[in-house]
Amino acid sequence: MAKITVVGAGNVGATCANVLAVREIASEVVLLDIKEGFAEGKVLDIFQTSTLMDFDTKITGVTNDYAATADSDVVVITSGLPRKPGMTREELIGVNAGIVKSVVEQILKFSPKAIILIVSNPMDPMTYLALKSTGLPKNQVFGMGGALDSSRFKCYLSKALNVNINEVEGMVIGGHGDTTMIPLTRLATYKGIPVSQFADADTLNKVAADTMVGGATLTGLLGTSAWMAPGAAAAYVCESILRDQKKVITSCVFLEGEYGQNDICIGVPAVIGRNGVEKVLEIELNEEEKALFEKSAAAVRATNNVLTEIGVL
Repeated sequence: MAKITVVGAGNVGATCANVLAVREIASEVVLLDIKEGFAEGKVLDIFQTSTLMDFDTKITGVTNDYAATADSDVVVITSGLPRKPGMTREELIGVNAGIVKSVVEQILKFSPKAIILIVSNPMDPMTYLALKSTGLPKNQVFGMGGALDSSRFKCYLSKALNVNINEVEGMVIGGHGDTTMIPLTRLATYKGIPVSQFADADTLNKVAADTMVGGATLTGLLGTSAWMAPGAAAAYVCESILRDQKKVITSCVFLEGEYGQNDICIGVPAVIGRNGVEKVLEIELNEEEKALFEKSAAAVRATNNVLTEIGVL
């Protein structure tokens, strides 16, 4: 009997809770928010789809009642301000750092062994903050960015190739930001065949560029951050944890020498199972990819330094 808590009942958190409930990934889902009645309302709405969607997951909404989250196996943290049009993820750090740190502290009082999945933006420094401020083992705290970025990459690949999206494979590594993510077009495949056999370099470069601004594109269209794919991506990671699927999912994990990096949380392929981050996979990057990863890591470190400057770490 597994229990998942989602903190933050905004669009992303509510979508994550909805997917978790409908797919019956956990037997119990708790949705928590600081705004009075907000999580309760979202949960009531979701619960009323139970007979329509044929699921019987127990789902509870609470206002700031962390006791209700006790003994959670996994906690997804989506709390914080959403990104507004024209706003970078980095600009969010001052406000969201305090929120995330407080939420993690409250969660651990009631679920000290929970796997903590950070979704809050800017995700890479928020993951680093959560890990460093708690002193938890590196397998227990990691960030969800690569699962979303990779799903967007596969979306644009399938459109460019005009093929079934579920027969396309591709991953995005690096920071979870418009200028720091690295779509690995060289390693992307369609039914196991390199996509370079189906599309020219210009087409694949455009796919990579579209992927990198995938979030900003949606923010411009919607007037706020996207939520369907981010919420589903978080639920996808939760499923790999609770069902011990050991899927390889690009995740924001703490590196200790892998890819030539130390003391940083950044997106790389990892095996995600019941113990959280069970293994970091080191893939062989070419010189261009290595240079891009170094640049991405430097940008993430610069944002991490803000955490120290503002006194939250």
